[in-house]
Amino acid sequence: MSPSVKDADKSELVYRAGYVALVGRPNAGKSTLLNQLVGQKLAAVSNKPQTTRFRIQGVITHPDGQIVLVDTPGVHKPGYEMNRRMMSTVQDALLGVDLVCLIRDASVRTGNGDKFVLDLIQKSGKPALLLLNKIDKLADKAELLPLIDWYQHEYDWQEIVPMSALRGSALDVVLNQMIKHLPESEPLFGEDELTDQSVRSMVAEIIREKILQTTEEEIPYVTAVVTEKWEEVREDFTRIYCAIFVERPSQKKIIIGKGASRLKEVGTAARKEIEELLGHRCHLELFVKVEEEWRNKQHLLDEMGIRS
Repeated sequence: MSPSVKDADKSELVYRAGYVALVGRPNAGKSTLLNQLVGQKLAAVSNKPQTTRFRIQGVITHPDGQIVLVDTPGVHKPGYEMNRRMMSTVQDALLGVDLVCLIRDASVRTGNGDKFVLDLIQKSGKPALLLLNKIDKLADKAELLPLIDWYQHEYDWQEIVPMSALRGSALDVVLNQMIKHLPESEPLFGEDELTDQSVRSMVAEIIREKILQTTEEEIPYVTAVVTEKWEEVREDFTRIYCAIFVERPSQKKIIIGKGASRLKEVGTAARKEIEELLGHRCHLELFVKVEEEWRNKQHLLDEMGIRS
């Protein structure tokens, strides 16, 4: 258990609560950190960029405070309407939160994308933590020193924390720092609330993650999943029907695989995780639909929860 957070001028305990945005480049580890801190999978995680497409709130209720985590899409140059909406989500998150956490992959060299993300933080003027992620990939931790020095000259960080979201390293430090820099407030959510996402959305996210994991580099980011039908057959059994959208027939063949082998693999892996989420058995049926240029179609993006 971490030490209680105290106001510097008071001896009594101070409860803090607020919204914390997780911001960074694609594949920086934002969703992995969100899932680790909340203790339950809320966001799709893969080793591919642009996995997160809309904000996902994860709620952490702690004896000293409540953190409402806002996961945002990886910051990138928008091309399609979907990508423009994703970047609008990042901008909205920066405006509406109390604290920003810039998650930086410390194992790669600084590029223009890192400078662009930093520029967003600078323009926001928000209190911010710098989380140097993936330190488990560094052969020598001394490699962090020039990176820390560079960032220290670029912004007035509340704290700089080297960490590893995947390994769970320094997560207690991250939590304490988040709470420390939130405003005094009553809890914003109930103790048993973990997220504002619907179960249907979480199911679609699980399926999309399994697609990303099983197709490896064979298919680009042209897939989306929508939960189209949900039948509560009994208290302990649910039928779920989900559509997987792609843009071309060739992509449909990749997802289905020879003799429908890949689609079965996706369905089996997803069903196991969905049953853990629901706490009972389910029947999962997957359909692959070809919808050309779906990333530019307003009504489909609305249906998928990728809001403008």
